[in-house]
Parts: sequence; structure tokens; C-alpha cells
Amino acid sequence: MSRTAKIAAAGTLGGMLMALTIGITLHEDRHVETVIVPPDESAADPQTRDLRRCRTLTMPDSSCEAAWEEKRRRFYRREDRP
Repeated sequence: MSRTAKIAAAGTLGGMLMALTIGITLHEDRHVETVIVPPDESAADPQTRDLRRCRTLTMPDSSCEAAWEEKRRRFYRREDRP
């Protein structure tokens, strides 16, 4: 088999495999139902509720800054040392 024939055969096989993959993908019935469950607000601690509220603010707020600082302190386990 010549080099040109091998390249043509590989291209033909690759094209057939690609067409088969696209056909299978389009044929599959992808009926997946997505259910979004809102978080339970009553179970969350006050700090989590504050941080959730602070994510939507665009103006500086001292209570939000304090809540984020507390979150950072807990995350990095820093203790207030003089």
C-alpha cells in the first residue's frame, strides 16, 4: 500500500469515526431534570447569613468587613495576639 493510500485510508476512517460519534451524540435522549434546592436559611449560622448578604452589596459596609475578617481569621486559624 502506498503512502498516499495509507493517508487516505486513515482520513476516511477518522471521518467515519467522527460522523459516528456525532450521530450517536445527537441521537441520545438527554432528558435530565435539574432540581435546585435552596439552602435552609434557618440552619445557617449568623455569620454565614451575613456573608451571603454581603456578597450582593456594592458599597462598603463595616459589618461586612468585620464578617469577612472573622471568616479569614477562622480560615487561617489566626489568634489575636498583642
